[in-house]
Amino acid sequence: MRTHRCGELTAADAGSSVTLCGWVHTRRDHGGVTFIDLRDRSGLVQVVFSPEISLAAHAAAEELRGEFCVQVQGSVAARRSGTVNPRLATGEVEVAAHELTVFSRAETPPFQVDGHGEIEETLRLRYRYLDLRREHMRDNMLLRHKIISAIRRFFDAEGFVEIETPMLTRSTPEGARDYLVPSRVHPGDFYALPQSPQLFKQLFMVSGLDRYYQIVKCFRDEDLRADRQPEFTQLDMEMSFVDIADVLDVTERMFKFVWREALGVALDDFVRMTYGESMERFGVDKPDTRFGMELTDLGDVFAGTEARVFRAALDDGGAVKCVTLAGRADMGRKDLDALVDEAKSLGAGGLVWAGVTAEGIRSPVDKFFSDDERAGLVKVAGAEEGDLILIVADGDPGVVYKVLGALRNRLADRHGLIPERAKSDPEAWKFVWITDFPWFEYNEAEGRWDPIHHPFTGVVEATKDYLETDPGRVVSKAYDITLNGWELASGSIRIHDRVMQERVLSALGISDEEAQARFGFLLNAFRYGAPPHGGIAPGIDRIVALAAGESNIREVIAFPKTQSATDPLTGAPAPVDDAQLKLLHLRSTAPAPPEN
Repeated sequence: MRTHRCGELTAADAGSSVTLCGWVHTRRDHGGVTFIDLRDRSGLVQVVFSPEISLAAHAAAEELRGEFCVQVQGSVAARRSGTVNPRLATGEVEVAAHELTVFSRAETPPFQVDGHGEIEETLRLRYRYLDLRREHMRDNMLLRHKIISAIRRFFDAEGFVEIETPMLTRSTPEGARDYLVPSRVHPGDFYALPQSPQLFKQLFMVSGLDRYYQIVKCFRDEDLRADRQPEFTQLDMEMSFVDIADVLDVTERMFKFVWREALGVALDDFVRMTYGESMERFGVDKPDTRFGMELTDLGDVFAGTEARVFRAALDDGGAVKCVTLAGRADMGRKDLDALVDEAKSLGAGGLVWAGVTAEGIRSPVDKFFSDDERAGLVKVAGAEEGDLILIVADGDPGVVYKVLGALRNRLADRHGLIPERAKSDPEAWKFVWITDFPWFEYNEAEGRWDPIHHPFTGVVEATKDYLETDPGRVVSKAYDITLNGWELASGSIRIHDRVMQERVLSALGISDEEAQARFGFLLNAFRYGAPPHGGIAPGIDRIVALAAGESNIREVIAFPKTQSATDPLTGAPAPVDDAQLKLLHLRSTAPAPPEN
């Protein structure tokens, strides 16, 4: 029904006869001539309806309104001098219309499709099919396609095979709540939607398929935020006969290929640092390295201090650290008090601030510092006159990391510390590998050791003997990749030895009987020659969001859920009738809706 897409026409097409299909983006009348911008997914082109060219087409065009879906037949002409539109890819040409066919008329949309103003998100999602017509959403969907296409081409060339894994499987919780699906034919039993294809991809390695990947939907029933959705898409990948360096190498080359193909950017080699280094320097395990303001250890400066808050933290084996905010020594007391409250809300007992002035240090605790401590603080913090030093002390170093890591990121946003760079600039993309994670973290509330990643993560050989005696000293063969402060992926070399897997499960407090009930199919597979293997699972939604310059993954998902996990378009989740519930051997305990 068309010979060209709207956004494809150039000066080289002048004189050609074309047939275009699309939507009326805008309509203008000038001196008896009607102009429309016709839009399809490729872009816009100006169409001219003149009575001198076609009386019938011109008359029909008078009925056109925004978002009418139409077909135009006409000839391409170069625009006259002075009428070229440099902001439009097709701005050198226009189409003189000979015929017009209206496929369907449109009511006035609930928001402007051709506008750039702010639109309330729930309204956008209720009419998502209209929202997707808007330029930035269209561009995001096309970028998503380019990225996924590039990923597939890369892995095909690397000898990987794409294999689908089941959507209905058994519940094997991996840190978040499962979405459960009741079985009609097995009353009282449930399937679970996968949080990841973790166990199946390990079985692929046992089966000898060697190199697997999949673009896969996963599901987690967890509280939502800007970078989370109840259903999300990930690139799942696994390789046999590899160690950490092999997985990092192929994944880094994949990202470089994707950025070159989708964004035209030649990325530099990725930075690599251990978990310990990341926490010491940035306070988080997903560091944003686009700006400085790194954490500084003040333990030596205050080793003999009489300042009680610092003394108590150091005596308890904790930490005293700071960040330095350049040029903010003159911050007002109201803003400083707000920073103290913010630190407390993050878990700190308080926040000590010290402004560096020409006269010395301005701080509410300055009287407790010795001259050597004042000089040492300024020197070690790397502060200059006019800078503001923010100090957190706590008997638990983890609290210090958490508070200063969060403040560092928030202050960078608040005070514009992140340089603005074009997407084409390699310096705009700061990928960082994080390695050597602890295997366990202690769950105070439950009184047990939990995995930082998942129960199938490999153990660094030199630390395996701590499994039964001191789990906190066990180091994992896990690795994360981060970009500009966002975690893109977690991965690991997996446990492939049945005995080691059983030891790890036992360290997590999982009995042999429970292990067999939950993971027996994997443990049994390990009886038949499991190879060393590992992989990674980057989040597609986060990759596309960062590549598109979006701060929320909902902007790069065609039909996302809201922050309350609802879909304004379809009304999901929604009640079902009693007959459906009876078939599934279920009944609802939710209160009945009020009668009208």
